[in-house]
Amino acid sequence: MTGVESLLWLIPALPLAGVLVNGLFGRKLGDRMVSVIGPGVVGAAFVLAAASFVALRSMPPAERLLQQTLYNWLPAGDFSASIGFQLDPLSMTMVLVVTGVGFLIHLYSVGYMHGDGGYARYFAFLNLFTFAMLLLVMADNFLLLFVGWEGVGLCSYLLIGFWFEDRSKADAGKKAFIVNRIGDFGFLIGIFLIFWTFGSVAFADVLPAAAERLTMGGDLAFWICLFLFVGAVGKSAQIPLYVWLPDAMAGPTPVSALIHAATMVTAGVYMVARAHALYEMAPQVLALVAGIGAATALFAATIGIVQNDIKKVLAYSTISQLGYMFMGVGVAAFSAGIFHLVTHAFFKAVLFLGAGSVIHALHGEQDMRAMGGLRPKLPITYWTMLAATLAIAGVPPLAGFVSKDEILWRTWDGGHTVLWVVGFITAGLTAGYMFRLFFLTFHGSFRGTKDQWEHAHESPLSMTLPLIILGGLSIVGGWVGLPAALGQPLGGIANRFEGWLAPVFEAGEHATHEPHAIPPIEYGLMTASVAVATLGILVAYWAYLRSPDLPGRVVARSRGVYALLNGKYFVDELYDYLIVRPFYALSRFAWRFIDDGLIDGLGVGGTGALVKRGSRIVSRWETGYVQGYAVAFFGGVFAILAYYYLFR
Repeated sequence: MTGVESLLWLIPALPLAGVLVNGLFGRKLGDRMVSVIGPGVVGAAFVLAAASFVALRSMPPAERLLQQTLYNWLPAGDFSASIGFQLDPLSMTMVLVVTGVGFLIHLYSVGYMHGDGGYARYFAFLNLFTFAMLLLVMADNFLLLFVGWEGVGLCSYLLIGFWFEDRSKADAGKKAFIVNRIGDFGFLIGIFLIFWTFGSVAFADVLPAAAERLTMGGDLAFWICLFLFVGAVGKSAQIPLYVWLPDAMAGPTPVSALIHAATMVTAGVYMVARAHALYEMAPQVLALVAGIGAATALFAATIGIVQNDIKKVLAYSTISQLGYMFMGVGVAAFSAGIFHLVTHAFFKAVLFLGAGSVIHALHGEQDMRAMGGLRPKLPITYWTMLAATLAIAGVPPLAGFVSKDEILWRTWDGGHTVLWVVGFITAGLTAGYMFRLFFLTFHGSFRGTKDQWEHAHESPLSMTLPLIILGGLSIVGGWVGLPAALGQPLGGIANRFEGWLAPVFEAGEHATHEPHAIPPIEYGLMTASVAVATLGILVAYWAYLRSPDLPGRVVARSRGVYALLNGKYFVDELYDYLIVRPFYALSRFAWRFIDDGLIDGLGVGGTGALVKRGSRIVSRWETGYVQGYAVAFFGGVFAILAYYYLFR
């Protein structure tokens, strides 16, 4: 074991140490020490992750794997599951995202959460979230991955409902927890099927043997991958289990950034990519993954158009972008899906943290209709959010354009024309509603109160520094994955990101084009993608700056469509009618008739009543008179003797 391999356990252990220190002693240590420990342990984990990356990068591509087994966790006959960690190019990428972006969000939180009564508790939960996500992506087996999977679910409940004194926020936390349990049940069945099929849950045993143990397109491969994907649908907020994520905005804004950019919602995409060898044996499920991803991308984008809460717009944007990622991995472009996951972490973190800066400046205001004209008040927030908005809109050469265009090209190149059309339309909608957010927030006249305007100011350095760093990454972060179509004009630069992940995915990727074999249609599709993004931006500019009365006229003429979109297709109401209310009715029946009536009435309560009545009868015999006891004694003796002589 090399020096770096022996230290792998420290990467997740450092955030866990922060949980213990801040959770147990945070109030005694004070906010200043908590502010050092909370971000500090994640920053130290990032330094170790960077050292591991250097070590991994120096190894031959086919041998890039660092492993450490701490102990045999669950030995049971022929089965065993270890507490073991592994870093290959895929998990290394995820660890860098979790610790790097996570550290900046922790740093931002120092300024955002300053003065909150639950400051130490907040950082303990935030560190726990980071630990759980690191456990998930570093695990060397499905069972340990599931522990991290459940850990991020728990942390989402704790952080979304962080201000639990507010009933609506507490309910949002419960909603996230319950909806994820549905997906997790399916995921657990998938793990059981893996063990039943392979006799192991270790990646090293399962993934290389997938082609031997499973039949291409067979039932077993179908059900394993389908149940695993059910878990991904819940964790990564895809149709039909996406409903928890918009309500997750109830938590502090940095929590939203952490959930959406660096942890939790990316777990499902990572899991599908990690289990790519299984999914390659189930092409029907891959088609389902791509189809649900594309449908979710378009569905969420249409809802995002009409949202007025700045965080809700970003929430539906995340659901839509996750759909892009699933569309990428669903067409077997696993590197492209993970690449968009990485770039999305950069610009979505900026967007949420920038929204937090705006909310902080306006003393909690989140309605974009009460904003406007904030550019001179928040210059750093303005420019960093502009970079992130251009990135998510798909404007070249920013990070979002490179990764999103790679997914669209791989989709077209794989013959999935309908999916490409859906992704293409979604790209235009994304540019439109994101620049709607940007123009309503920073341009035009201020629509809030006079007091809000007078007190609005730029956020402190602890909040603006992460914005600057992440804003820079939103611009240049995609350049490591420039496709050959763009790399050739720049001197033959290959897609380095795809090359980095190639040893993990091997034959699962579409065959990459040689540098001299770029089809002209790729440039045409790229131009179309830029054109539709530009169109979306121009429509938003015209509707919200040049002719601000236009949206109102459109709504007046399309009240039915607007009501449908503003009501989010009434999916929550449908779930409430079909699932929640019947479940409550069943619960009330179980409480009144089974619990109170049968268990308490005939069981616990009935037994108690019987004993009580019997004791009343027996107590009448306990008179305390010796003569009475003597009469009863001799009466009993007489009855026994009479029975003996008469009947025996």
